[in-house]
Amino acid sequence: MRQNRVMAQIVVRVLITALGLYMAAALIPGIEADSPGAFIWAAIALGIVNTLVRPLIVLLTLPVSVVTLGGFLLVINAAMLKLADWFVDGLHVQGFFSALFGALIISVINWAVNSFVRSKEDR
Repeated sequence: MRQNRVMAQIVVRVLITALGLYMAAALIPGIEADSPGAFIWAAIALGIVNTLVRPLIVLLTLPVSVVTLGGFLLVINAAMLKLADWFVDGLHVQGFFSALFGALIISVINWAVNSFVRSKEDR
């Protein structure tokens, strides 16, 4: 029973991230996807990159993040989006500022939707 709930939460998070990627592609001229499936694959890649690579990068850049009062975390998020772009053939992110604004849009959408989707146990 618990395993099914965990799998459902993973699927919901991937779909929310795919929605954020879709919105970023719609709003930012430098972000494009070849097909709707590319958003799903990019969301999966972004989840894997954020799980495996991001904590190490955050730890290594902790002094810079402290000095910039967390502002450097936006740069790290942009780098993770570019890394996901590198892994997924159907996703295209051109330039640093496209990645930066795209990561900002994805983060805001993830935060907003997750605040409504959270279960009672998570609150």
